[in-house]
Amino acid sequence: MVGPALIAVRSKSATTTKRFMNLLLLAAFVGLLPMVAGASEFARQLPRVFLLGDSISIQYGPALESYLQGVADYDRKRDGDTDRAAADLDLPQGANGGNSARLLAYLKARRANGGIPADWLVFNCGLHDIKTDPVTGRPQVVLGQYKENLRACLAEARAMHLRAIWINITPIMEDRHNQLRTDFKRFTRDIDAYNAAADRIMREAAVPVIDLHGFSMRLIPAGLADHVHFNESAQHLQAAFIAGSLRVLLYPSTPNP
Repeated sequence: MVGPALIAVRSKSATTTKRFMNLLLLAAFVGLLPMVAGASEFARQLPRVFLLGDSISIQYGPALESYLQGVADYDRKRDGDTDRAAADLDLPQGANGGNSARLLAYLKARRANGGIPADWLVFNCGLHDIKTDPVTGRPQVVLGQYKENLRACLAEARAMHLRAIWINITPIMEDRHNQLRTDFKRFTRDIDAYNAAADRIMREAAVPVIDLHGFSMRLIPAGLADHVHFNESAQHLQAAFIAGSLRVLLYPSTPNP
């Protein structure tokens, strides 16, 4: 895995939690300031990052874009309807990439229409893939197909001359999730299996993995807003973690300040 050391978020009070978050965000901000002369010239040469992900990425996306100012030119899947995607985070619409099959279809369509104007594709899928029908017990995308789709997504990225970075699936509290949602289920065992399969595929392809799952484990249960999504404070922490990880990946030879 590539990324900053994971930080346990354990606070004994709301005041301590707020103080910790402010310090972490300040550290992220300071650490992400470009350490080069000539800011205007540097801005023209920033690496271009394109984010493609599910509703978790929609939530941390605005903060991530802010933290990447001066570090990377940021864009994401929008489809002109981020508000519609945010209105129902469980539906794969607008900016929400949905499951691995939808991500693959999106990448194929973009390649057929001139490609994605970026240097790096930062992508994620899985939470929609593991949505399980409570009657049949079948996930939306079975593990074997998920693996095929990920490999095909990487092939599409290479065809568009994009370097890929993978963000793995965030955790859930299974009992809480399946009490709050009765139309579909998710299971921790599937998150673990799909993450493990993705890790192997990315390792074989020499694609870096940002371990958002491991980081977000330290944000639950306090950071959860519903069955699977995170509250605003947790979103900012996730964005700071991803931004720090990208800083390391995009500028591997830059010395620490």
